Amino acid sequence: MTPSFSSPRAGTVPRVDGNNNNDGQGPNKAPATGAQAAGMRVIAARVVAFYFRAPVKAFFRGRIDYMGYARAINPHFQAAAKWTWRMTTPAVLWHAIRTEGWSFIPNQVMPPLIANTLIGAVLYTSYLHSLSSLHVPSSYQTKRTYPPPSFQTTFTAGLIAGGVQSTLAAPFDALQVRFRTSDILEGKYKTMWHYSWHKLQSIGIRGIFGGFGLSLVKDSVGAAFFFGTFETIKSQAYYTYITRYYGSRTRDTLLESRALYIDETDGRPVIKPHYALEPSFILLAGISASLASQTIQHPLTELQDVHYRRLEALDFQAHQEANSSGIMRRYYHAYQETFRQCGKLAKRQGGWRRYLYRDFWMSTIKQMPSTSAGLIVFELVRRKYAFDTEEVIISHEGAHILLT
Repeated sequence: MTPSFSSPRAGTVPRVDGNNNNDGQGPNKAPATGAQAAGMRVIAARVVAFYFRAPVKAFFRGRIDYMGYARAINPHFQAAAKWTWRMTTPAVLWHAIRTEGWSFIPNQVMPPLIANTLIGAVLYTSYLHSLSSLHVPSSYQTKRTYPPPSFQTTFTAGLIAGGVQSTLAAPFDALQVRFRTSDILEGKYKTMWHYSWHKLQSIGIRGIFGGFGLSLVKDSVGAAFFFGTFETIKSQAYYTYITRYYGSRTRDTLLESRALYIDETDGRPVIKPHYALEPSFILLAGISASLASQTIQHPLTELQDVHYRRLEALDFQAHQEANSSGIMRRYYHAYQETFRQCGKLAKRQGGWRRYLYRDFWMSTIKQMPSTSAGLIVFELVRRKYAFDTEEVIISHEGAHILLT
């Protein structure tokens, strides 16, 4: 028997608060005060719930390294010493503050942090808007979206969001690949703000979008596989598992273990899945999503590293070239040279697969712990701040499965 589903949007009756008494002691101002408080709560809840309905930024590595300059002026990194606690982020940051003063934070650390925050916000906002347009139930501010979006829907939403993110991040990528710590150490640029403004004026719009093709493919396809894998395992795989697991058990077994009460209409037990099941699927979704996105992004990053080394030479050639078609031809030939050089490197490594996926597992494992922990935190916060709704019930032949 195919399981059926019910939810508040399928016609369940909402809860009604009956505590609305006035003892006849004059006008009651509590309703007005309560309405104002409720209005503010709704606005705040919408804002918070909106940003916590998609995986938070911790799932992806920061696009711009905000500690690069701090490490460059740290003696432990300069001497290439063995790892100690003095090489941790707080210790490195404290050494930089002691060396250059508290102005180091707003001048050197805040610009890349603000850029990373902006890029992440654009990615998740674009994903949520795209998903809401492609899948109507996802546009509701609910703790649980049912029916869940298909893999094709989340894949498409992630593809769109990754493309939007890549376009916005192009200026930041251009600054990142052209940054030289020596430029600040030697006094050429005073702060990151000064460097960013001067460099963007110098390279122009063509320099900003130099190498954009690789970034666009990497960001859009990587985000598509990330969101598609995460949402599919978190929702569809979880619903399928609990339906088959509890649906295959006998009525007496369910009554002895997980039954909350008996449905008076049909006599079937109403059960609630074990509390550890859903977090386990969230954990699995985080690991799988990280692995899926890294499978796409890791090899493209190898190509990018080679191609980005050509950009400063292209900047110089672009200033010498008066014809715009000639400049575009140079950027096109730069891609050809990149693939030609990568082909030689791949031949030395024993093939394209070995070259493109070298250090793949170490890079992926480093990202997985923060990804998995962040996914669980994301789900908890999202459900805390989502609007109150009735439970979702999966009706199976032998029992009703209650999801809160």
